[in-house]
Amino acid sequence: MRSDIHPAYPATKITCACGNTWETRSTAGELHLDICSQCHPFFTGKQKLMDTAGRIDRFNKKYAKVPAAPAKAEKAAEAPKAAAPAAPKKEKAPKAEKAAPKA
Repeated sequence: MRSDIHPAYPATKITCACGNTWETRSTAGELHLDICSQCHPFFTGKQKLMDTAGRIDRFNKKYAKVPAAPAKAEKAAEAPKAAAPAAPKKEKAPKAEKAAPKA
């Protein structure tokens, strides 16, 4: 086998934004994580809201105002449909029976 083809695999210190640190081996060197198993809601059972640059506030501000006009227009559009008589449904013609398969 060829020698010296594999990268170095030294011990690496991993640090989370919550302050949790641990050591493992990696080719990447030191790693800095945003979230780990000690602070992730799935593992802790607690919800931690991570608002990046006010995105949640922007979303709430954008969609908080619900226009009232379309709701009235929908009710007005439903009224003529209810007043119109329903057309009778046509009965389907029976399908022709399939011929027996040939042997």
